[in-house]
This record gives sequence, structure tokens and C-alpha cells, in this order.
Amino acid sequence: MKLALKACTAAIALSVAFGAGTAAAAELKFTPGEGPFNWESYNEWAKSAPDLKGQTVTIAGPWLQPEDGYFRNVLDYFSEATGAEVIYTGSDSFEQQIVIDAEAGAAPNIAVFPQPGLASDMAARGLLTPLPAEMGEWIANNYGAGESWVDLGTYKDESGNDQLYGFFYNVNVKSLVWYVPENFEDAGYEVPTTMEELKALTEQIVADGETPWCIGLGSGAATGWPATDWVEDLMLRTQPPEVYDQWTTNEIPFDDERVVAAIEEFGWFARDDAKVAGGAGAVASTDFRDSPKGLFSSPPQCYLHRQASFVPAFFPDGVEFGTDVDFFYFPAYADKDLGNPVLGGGTLMAITNPSDATTELMKFFELPLAHEVMMAQTGFLTPHKGANPAAYKDDTLRGQGEILVNASTFRFDGSDLMPGAVGAGTFWTGMVDYTGGKDAKAVAEEIQKSWDALK
Repeated sequence: MKLALKACTAAIALSVAFGAGTAAAAELKFTPGEGPFNWESYNEWAKSAPDLKGQTVTIAGPWLQPEDGYFRNVLDYFSEATGAEVIYTGSDSFEQQIVIDAEAGAAPNIAVFPQPGLASDMAARGLLTPLPAEMGEWIANNYGAGESWVDLGTYKDESGNDQLYGFFYNVNVKSLVWYVPENFEDAGYEVPTTMEELKALTEQIVADGETPWCIGLGSGAATGWPATDWVEDLMLRTQPPEVYDQWTTNEIPFDDERVVAAIEEFGWFARDDAKVAGGAGAVASTDFRDSPKGLFSSPPQCYLHRQASFVPAFFPDGVEFGTDVDFFYFPAYADKDLGNPVLGGGTLMAITNPSDATTELMKFFELPLAHEVMMAQTGFLTPHKGANPAAYKDDTLRGQGEILVNASTFRFDGSDLMPGAVGAGTFWTGMVDYTGGKDAKAVAEEIQKSWDALK
């Protein structure tokens, strides 16, 4: 970076801008002016940042050790520039506690929600404060698939009017296919860039006498959820995002022909004995944590595994990314002109107790540095187009971050947006039934009946 070549100059400028002594600067996780960080934009913001000495901003969220420490390292840069104290408190019962505190008038200034459902409910009850008006335009212009993030953070207020409440910060990606580069090289396979090419590759592997996919739906009481991710990804690749939204809110029924078609698309991969390790009958009984192991056996039991960014936790010890394993974007259909949709999840920040210092902190989170400090420490992904990809701690995260930045559409995990009895109930069990041979239409009709029963 340009500033990295001027590290000393930048460090001096920052010290002057903040009125900070060397002792305070030494407490910062990363030395101002050094490393792959956007110090220039931070310096410019700091020069005009208000003096907030004596003011405190409180934040509550689900992050516990060590993530809470990484986040506090970010907050230190805000405190350094403004003099404000920022206190973060993590809790494993955050979702229950934030409602209790808000109802009692004792909410923190900012709440970090692990998904939008609870934030939307609290907004409708008047327990959240809309974000500064200009933040919506900023998100639209500075996030990959920016309008998607605006939509995901917009909820109805007490009067039924749409307001922007949520600022998404940490994101995860589900639209990934994992593979072993050496196996591809040995077989002469190339990474597909379209869904048509992925299907052709699947058929080629079968023609070569090998098995293309490892798929496992087993997860104890939650068995079936990996299949919902498949269906959600395929909905985004066969239908416009508006249809996806209508599906997750039941504006169109679960047994709509477009939804049934997406389920059958999943079946094209999962219900063919020749395409799945162990045969189609093993899909439901194979634990999702064990399912990627077939990639690494010799000879390989499979060549492809679709799963979210967390799956490396279940790879064998010592697996090196880029050499022993790699991933590619779960591609879109070339002939459907639906862009590059990405399925995932993420945490969002919302104001639960407004103050001037709180508003300034939310503006701080727009800075690339507020993302880069997290990127450099942990498995943090951001759609912020201004954040330097070089700040990511490893190539795996860097590649996933690139997918986020280049996304045309982002949508939240659909089952998480549905009522619990459906998204974490009949949708899961219905997918198990479907992989076991039940008709897609019949499965979809039963899921819709369970949704109707809640109305």
C-alpha cells in the first residue's frame, strides 16, 4: 500500500491527529502506519472525529473468548481517536438478555445480533433506533451486493414503516464447493465456472468410473439441515432474489412449482447412486462432519463437497489450504442471467440505546480499518469493498472475501428466516424424506401444511 511505504510519516501524523502519547499508541493491536491497513482513511476520519472524553458506549453481543478480545482490539482505535470508552460484554444467552434489558429500559447502546429475525421483532416493538439516514446509501455503494445488505437490515417499525436498523459486520459464506487440487490435476478436471459446467463435470466423473460428490445430512436432532442449504442455494440460482424472499416469508407457498423444482435440482445431485459416495441411501445417515473425509482418502471416495466456510474444522489434521484442499464458488447458471448470488449468514449491529457517541461509533464501523483489524486476527469475512484483502489472515478467508465482494446478490440462510417449526423442523425432516425417495411435491406439500398450522 501507498501508506505502508510511508509508515513512519503516517505514524507521526496519527499521533498528532489523536493527541496520543506513545504509551497509548503502543496498546493498539497494530501499529498505526504499518501493515496492510487503510491508515489514510482512518487518519482523515480521526482528524475530524469529535472529542468524546468522558462518554461511554456499551455493546452487548454473542461473541465470547477469543472473539470478544479481537473485537475490543477494533474498538481501541475508536477510543484512541475520540477519547470515548467502549465496553463490550459477551453472553451465551444474549438473545434472551437483550430483550429483557430493552423492555426494562436498560439496554446497551448497541446490540450485536447473530441473525436478523430477533432484530426485526424488536424493531417492530419500538425497541431499536434507526441507523443514521446516510448509512443506507453508504452500504449500497460500499458493500458487495450492497442493496442486498440494505434490504437485510431494513425492518418495519411500530407504525409498519420500513426503516434501516441493521448494519452487517461479520459474514459467513455457504456457496462453496471444496475439492482436492491434486485429485483434479491427476484426473485432468478443471474448476467449473458455471452450473452447466459443474453438472458436466459431475457426469464426466461418473463416466470415468468415479464418484463425484460426498453429501451428508446427519446432525443428531438437526439431521437434514445441510440439504436446506443446497435447496436455498439452488433457489437463488434458478429464481430471482425476489422469489427467494417470497418463499422464505411464505408469500408463495412451499409447494410452489418453483420451489419444488429447486428441491428436484438438489435431487439431481443427491438422489443418484452413481453421483454420491455410499449411494443415495447413505446421504441422510452420513454425519455432515464425516462427509468431507472422502475427499482426502486414497483413492478419493469423492471429488466434490458443497459446504459452508466452517467445514475446514472437520478436515483431517494437517490439511494445508491451497495444496491439500481448495474451494470454488458454487456457480450460477450461465443461461439464467441471475448474476453471482451468494448464500450465507452474518451478524448485524443495531442501536438499542441512542447517544451521540453511539452514532459516531456506527460511523467508525464504515471505515475499512474497522474491518481490517478483525480480518487480520480471526475468521472474519466482510463484504466491504474498501477493505484491503491483504489484511485477511490466510488465503482461505481471502478467497471467500473475494466471493462476497463480487456477489451480485446476498441472501440469508432461508431456513433461519422461516418460523422455527418449519425452518428447523419440517424443512429438515422433509429433506431427509426426499433423499430417502419421497416425491418432491409431496414433501413440499407437507412442509406447507406445517406452515399453515402456525397461521
